Amino acid sequence: MARVEHWVFDLDNTLYSAQCQLFLQIDRRMGDYIAGLLGLAYEDARRLQKKYFHTYGTTLRGLMNDHQVDPSAYLEFVHDIDLTVIAPDQALDAALAGLPGIKVIFTNANREHAERVIQRLGVARHFAAIFDIQDAGYLPKPEPETYDRFLACHRITPGRSVLFEDSVANLKPAAALGMTTVLVTPGEEGVVNHGHFDHVHHVTDDLAGWLEHFPAQLNQFDGR
Repeated sequence: MARVEHWVFDLDNTLYSAQCQLFLQIDRRMGDYIAGLLGLAYEDARRLQKKYFHTYGTTLRGLMNDHQVDPSAYLEFVHDIDLTVIAPDQALDAALAGLPGIKVIFTNANREHAERVIQRLGVARHFAAIFDIQDAGYLPKPEPETYDRFLACHRITPGRSVLFEDSVANLKPAAALGMTTVLVTPGEEGVVNHGHFDHVHHVTDDLAGWLEHFPAQLNQFDGR
């Protein structure tokens, strides 16, 4: 653990479990936004939203490219959700407190949403910084350019950092750069995270438990 300088965490479906279905609220708001913007039936809007997600990495990027959508207005709309489905997480709070080094959030969401979530979880005090979609120039993970920008912004040495993500795809560029990767399951509904992937070094369905009991495994990983 002594060699880990930065602990990097995705936000949605990673710091909190996907089982609370918070992101499902965001997903529905995306469909509502597209339906209102383009005058589509909700199901047609949902199909377009998924097309943009799989083509561009985020729905927002597709909307910006094809419809010149104002990203601030979109992000405010889709993150207007009920956070009470998330409970304060004392186990995560304790586990983060026990980690040496700097903790940073790296998210495709916006800063306001990230701040609200970590406040609700009761873990905001642990994070030195949030790198959000605006910091990324609205170029989302898993675009390699965004990882380069993130690492440079926070002066992170890849070989001395760990990335926690609920997306296999978002771990791939990190592993290529030399970061240790941890997949947090089950992840977002509809995203394929099953199977064997060489760029996934560790897998857990209990982030707090993994942080508390298993970080010593990182010292045994010599794949970089």
